[in-house]
Amino acid sequence: MKLLALDASAKVATAALYESGMLRGEVSLNDTLTHSETMMPMIDTLLHWASVDVTELDFIACAQGPGSFTGLRIGAATAKGLAHGLGIPIIPVPTLDALAYNLGENPRLICPMMDARRQQVYTAAYAWERGTFRQLVPQAARSVEEMIQICRASGRETVFLGDGVPVYQDLLEREERFYLAPPNCMYQRAASVGALGLELLAMGQTAPAAEFQPIYLRKPQAERELEERQKRGERP
Repeated sequence: MKLLALDASAKVATAALYESGMLRGEVSLNDTLTHSETMMPMIDTLLHWASVDVTELDFIACAQGPGSFTGLRIGAATAKGLAHGLGIPIIPVPTLDALAYNLGENPRLICPMMDARRQQVYTAAYAWERGTFRQLVPQAARSVEEMIQICRASGRETVFLGDGVPVYQDLLEREERFYLAPPNCMYQRAASVGALGLELLAMGQTAPAAEFQPIYLRKPQAERELEERQKRGERP
C-alpha cells in the first residue's frame, strides 16, 4: 500500500511517501517560491527518487486546514486532481493535528500556533494520555494572549510550535513553563500528515476526491473587508 502525503497549508511546502506503513521519503521547502510552483515538481521528484510511478498510489493524505487560504486551495487542488485522475480516495488530516504530531509522544502539553495575522493564531492544544494522542482544546482562531492564558491555566509545561511561534516568541518566552519546539519539529512536515493519515485510514476516515474540502476557520480577508465596508455603509 502506497500513500502520498501533502501539506501546503503554510509557508512550508512538503510531500512524503509511505509504503506498507513505512516512510520512504520526504521533501520539504521553506522558501519564497509559491506552492503552485513547487508542489508538483516536489511530488514528481519524490516519486522518481523512490522509483514509484504515480499510478501505484493507493491513497493521498492531505492537510485539510486551517492555514493560508491560498496554500490550502493549492494543496486541495493538487490532492483532488491526483485522486480524481487515479480514482483513489483522500484522507483529510487536520493541519494542527499533524503539526502537533511532529513531536511524537511527549509528556508536555503541545500547542501548535499558525500565524493567522490580525493578531490571531490558528491553534489548539494536545496531549498524549496513556499512549493515545488527544485534542484537549479545540482548534480555533484565537488571540495569542487567550491561548497563553489557556495553557497557563492548565498548570502543565507546554511546548509551542508552528510559524506563529517566531512572530510571538517574546510573549511565549516570558512564561517559565513554556518551551519552544526544536527547529526540526517547528514547521509542517508531510511525514506527520502521512503518519496521522495512516491512523485515520485504519478508522475508515477517507473521502472521495469530489467531497474533500479545506477547513478555513475564518472567512477570507477579501470577504471580511467587504463585510466591514458594508457595515460602514460603503458600496463594494
